[in-house]
Amino acid sequence: MIKKPKNARERIILALDVDNLHEAKELVKELKDYVGYFKIGLPLIVNYGFESFRLLEELGAKCYYDCKFHDIPNTVQKACISLVKNNINFFNVHIQGGSKMVSSVVKASRAAAKSMGAENPTILGVTLLSSFGQRTLTTELCVEKNIEDYVLQLANVARDNGLDGVVASAEEAKKIRECFGKEKDAQDFIILCPATRPTWASVNDQVRVDTPRDAVLAGADFMVIGRPVTNAHDRIEAVELIIDEIESAENCASV
Repeated sequence: MIKKPKNARERIILALDVDNLHEAKELVKELKDYVGYFKIGLPLIVNYGFESFRLLEELGAKCYYDCKFHDIPNTVQKACISLVKNNINFFNVHIQGGSKMVSSVVKASRAAAKSMGAENPTILGVTLLSSFGQRTLTTELCVEKNIEDYVLQLANVARDNGLDGVVASAEEAKKIRECFGKEKDAQDFIILCPATRPTWASVNDQVRVDTPRDAVLAGADFMVIGRPVTNAHDRIEAVELIIDEIESAENCASV
């Protein structure tokens, strides 16, 4: 199981949304001592498959696989078993796949880990993509609930069916923390903010965007940051600015 972060650096998941392994390798070598995890998603997987994960292993870096699986239960179950067998222990699925899909994934993944003598994987549930706003939710998906209530409903599905946490914005994270209360299992529940932009960065194609400060004060554990770092002239300086912002928020939260 993935441990909750102990410091600001461990909270940061850097998105490796690049087109080739050479770029990915350079980013990992430069920044592995400044961030907690590297996110591997569709661009690298489509081009290189499990070679992307092997690269992180070789460089001594930790991986968060942003797969967002969403299919019939049997198909997603088999895909997640394959991840576990390839030593990928931090990944996600779409909660919108339904409780049957989610529960079967959790059960099958844990069984696969047990058969290997490995720790249980940490599986998060994607609530609503950060590129979605209220208009898209209502007019295209025909969901009448406001976004926060809809995400909270999905978070309950995730928790009730054994997922270890969810992917949600800071505003939604705050509501989830408030509604779940302070019981031990609620405190262990992981929340990851997917579209985090420091105050000095542009939002690009995201709609529901948070700053690192927003994420920390809302009770989020991890945050995914990509272009503000990877496109920076001085990437280490960019990460250090983000770490400073996180630490400042942590100090405020502890007062």
